[in-house]
Amino acid sequence: MEQRHLGRTGLRVSRLGLGTLTWGRDTDEHDAAEQLKAFWDAGGTLVDTADVYGGGEAEYLLGRLVGDKALVPRRDLVISTKAGSVPDPDRRTDGSRGHLLAALDASLARLGTDYVDLWQLHAFDPYTPLEESLQALDIAVSTGRARYVGVSDFCGWQLAKAGTWQLAGERTRLAGTQMEYSLLQRGIEREVLPAALDLGIGLLPSSPLGRGVLTGKYRHGTPTDSRGGSEALAPFVEPYLDETASRIVDAVSTAADGLATTPLQVALAWVRDRPGVTAPIVGARNAQQLTAALSVESLSLPDEICRALDDVSAPVHRYPDHDWSTL
Repeated sequence: MEQRHLGRTGLRVSRLGLGTLTWGRDTDEHDAAEQLKAFWDAGGTLVDTADVYGGGEAEYLLGRLVGDKALVPRRDLVISTKAGSVPDPDRRTDGSRGHLLAALDASLARLGTDYVDLWQLHAFDPYTPLEESLQALDIAVSTGRARYVGVSDFCGWQLAKAGTWQLAGERTRLAGTQMEYSLLQRGIEREVLPAALDLGIGLLPSSPLGRGVLTGKYRHGTPTDSRGGSEALAPFVEPYLDETASRIVDAVSTAADGLATTPLQVALAWVRDRPGVTAPIVGARNAQQLTAALSVESLSLPDEICRALDDVSAPVHRYPDHDWSTL
């Protein structure tokens, strides 16, 4: 698989990442092992997790599968994890330095490794000074617990502030930022993506398949074995089942028919090759689904297909345009 630099850093990662959101919850050790093996065999290196995925079980499971005597050698993977999200309905994030560093140590213990390749703030904490949260990133790097650092789910001004702050003095440059991005969700193009491009921060899109909707599986109803058919995850999928999304999914399916490929491959290739994107993070229920996503490696969309998909999925809400000549 092709490798790309993450932002303006020396860290190289595969241009598709493996997500572990469901590991330890909906994905057991057997299925996780098959996914990781298929990903590694295809040349994949970037594996994305977080301390809250599966209540810590995702990290624990990944740690069992990685190592010199395990399924995949540690040196062959770029492991990314996150800290800052907390299971507290009154305070969903904790970006305090103490919490973040304690969470990193706990992640390292579960992963069975001395360091992570990429450590990210999972979300912006409005209750903690941003410079305190960012100091935790610097400490993680200076102590060897993290090789590179980044953020996740920061809006445009938050990313710009954090990225600029980290460029000063002896601080550690932000390597990456993670945010939802797909043909069904292009909101980051307004401010997040321009900030990332300007600051040299690589984008790691989450939900690049529009929460599964862009695969076309919901065109004629909701499969009972899908996320949309799950009581827990149906609210996650439902926003992308409206008429606007249907038009985009139809366009993706038409493009796939013309290219003799699948809607999944078309949607994934589109986001993978957008300016500023380093590696979309792909999650799957099993190795068969993951293999279907990995097959996109050989696909490059023709320019005319990209333009057509750009047009049909263009965000509705833009900045106000003023014709000053009429005033």
